[in-house]
Amino acid sequence: MANGWAQDGAIQDQIDDTVADAVSAARAQLLAGEAAHSCAQCGEDIPEARRQALPGARTCIACQSKRDAQIRSVGINRRGSKDSQLR
Repeated sequence: MANGWAQDGAIQDQIDDTVADAVSAARAQLLAGEAAHSCAQCGEDIPEARRQALPGARTCIACQSKRDAQIRSVGINRRGSKDSQLR
C-alpha cells in the first residue's frame, strides 16, 4: 500500500529502528569489570551485596535511582518528527 512519500514497509522500518535503538542503549549501559567500593558520584560506600549482584557497579543505589529517573524522563521520540526522520 502506498503511503505518499513513504516507501512500502516504512512503518515496520520505524518500529525496527526503535527496537534497535533501545537494544543499543541497553547494551551501552551494561556493567563490566570489578565493582567500585565507593560511589563515583557521592562517595558513599557501595554495599557488598550490590557489588556482588552487579559486577562493574560504580554508583550507590540512591545515585543510580536518580540517574535512572533522569534517563526515563528524557524518553524516545516516536512521533515521527523531522528530527527522528533525519537519521
